[in-house]
Amino acid sequence: MPDSASPLAPYDAVLLVSFGGPEAPEEVVPFLRRVTAGRDIPDSRLEEVGEHYFARGGRSPINDLNRDLLARLRAELDRREISTPLLWGNRNSEPFLAGAVHEALDQGASRVLTLVTSAYSCYSSCRQYREDLAAAVDDVGPAADGLVIDKVRPYFGHPGVGRAWRRALVEALSALPDPTSARILYVTHSIPTAMDDTSGPGDGEGNLYVDQHVRLGRRLTDEVNADLGLAVEGELVFCSRSGRPGQPWLEPDVNDRIEELAAEGGVSAVVVAPIGFVSDHMEVVHDLDTEAAETAQKVGMPFVRVATPGTDDLFVEGMVDLLLERAAQARGEVVLPETWVPGDVRPSVCDPGCCPNLRAVKPALCGSD
Repeated sequence: MPDSASPLAPYDAVLLVSFGGPEAPEEVVPFLRRVTAGRDIPDSRLEEVGEHYFARGGRSPINDLNRDLLARLRAELDRREISTPLLWGNRNSEPFLAGAVHEALDQGASRVLTLVTSAYSCYSSCRQYREDLAAAVDDVGPAADGLVIDKVRPYFGHPGVGRAWRRALVEALSALPDPTSARILYVTHSIPTAMDDTSGPGDGEGNLYVDQHVRLGRRLTDEVNADLGLAVEGELVFCSRSGRPGQPWLEPDVNDRIEELAAEGGVSAVVVAPIGFVSDHMEVVHDLDTEAAETAQKVGMPFVRVATPGTDDLFVEGMVDLLLERAAQARGEVVLPETWVPGDVRPSVCDPGCCPNLRAVKPALCGSD
């Protein structure tokens, strides 16, 4: 039974939900099969795609990073004398979401609050997680009847996120011999343009995915310039493009933009801030620390990669604040969501048609449709 005196009431468990990743060479292809399910991609192609995993011993850093985050969240909850159990489930690797649902039920949970390690609004970063939660409950079957699963709102603009990025950017720029003519490249995962076009609140204007990144980048640029007395510029670029060659995806690619800046001249260094990611998982350590760094070296452009929030104390404290905000909403209290970024703040319960699945209609939790 939930502890009605807990600051997280009515929730009696918190579930960290993440993408997952392989932890051994033999897990790479099965992991990629799950990621690409329904696309009929042969294993031979998946082995090619998985080369960056095999090059690192078949191990993605993401699960270890989630273990670290869980430990820090547990410590912060304990510091605030909140004893609510903290669970973990992945979409594409052990521990799977269905197992996490079983664990929640075994502990007597009836209402679970999820914190997804994805901070933005689009199908792949929000609704797909909601679909997988629905599938996990369905996999568990009748035992999960009556279990309520909620989520926190998209949190890209939460003060804990923004202040952690701000601190890391100030440190990165301060380490440069001459930051006055540096360029900040705010990097996020590219997605199909159709997915961005339909990201957002149901019948709204769409393009919320790009808009959220642009707004965070603009605020960060203003803040670090004020902190350091600079006038550097920042811009949004993308990484990790996949999919069919003829399908339009968001551009420019970070590597292409580094080459363009080197050719144009006038930029003394690129400061790469992967604001689309909360920790240093594969898209960061391979696409940025390896590929983008090699591109910068090839064209003679000094390169600095900004640390992700990961287990930064500001970020961890902010995530616990976010959980408490959602709990207060669930109790029916009037809550003014904290935000560090001007503009639209998305709700915790997604609007009808928000960030739709463009391939198929599937059940999804945590929404009003």
